[in-house]
Amino acid sequence: MSAPVNHLEERTKDANETMENIMPSAITLAMMLRHRKMAAWLRAELEGYSDTAKAPPFRRDLPGHIVARSPQYGWIPAPVSDEQKAEHGHLDLLDGIKSLEKICASCKKGNGNRIVLPPEQMSELQAQINLSAELAINVSRTAYSNILRTVRAAIYLWTNELIAQGAGGEHNSFNESERTKVMGLDEPDQFWRQAMSELDALPIPDTREVGFFERVFGRTG
Repeated sequence: MSAPVNHLEERTKDANETMENIMPSAITLAMMLRHRKMAAWLRAELEGYSDTAKAPPFRRDLPGHIVARSPQYGWIPAPVSDEQKAEHGHLDLLDGIKSLEKICASCKKGNGNRIVLPPEQMSELQAQINLSAELAINVSRTAYSNILRTVRAAIYLWTNELIAQGAGGEHNSFNESERTKVMGLDEPDQFWRQAMSELDALPIPDTREVGFFERVFGRTG
């Protein structure tokens, strides 16, 4: 890892590079630079959030479709009003990057992941719509992908700025002078907010969809 910043920046643009593999390298780089806030945020993203209030906005209040389990037809759209959808048809995705990436990779484009409503919320909605069927929220693959792409884009923007300020090139470590020069870039909020606003304009790939043979036999290559 003689050019850690440049190498990491390139990896964020490579669709074959998983976030599960990118994140530890990004954390290591943040620690090398003594970017403590960046390292803490990256660890939180990797491990997930136990406190909703600490999760960034791109993980919170994400919309989904409320579905009900029919004995005859499987999961079908639930008979909910616009008001009920507004109240119950959204959730926070707080799981760690590895879990989110696994779900996203196994979803086909245009599909999503079904998350059963918590018992109390389900009972409340069942009573409102006079239905005893199990209820869930179907969250689109795009919602998962956008979280992963936002984190990836934040790392891309951070490494891009590190390179612009002279931290690129051959490095096995950084001296005090080099770290001081980029000390002002230890601002994860700045980079993920920029990533949110510029996501579709950045060279950040979508999460790879796992093919049939990879699902059966595991990833190859």
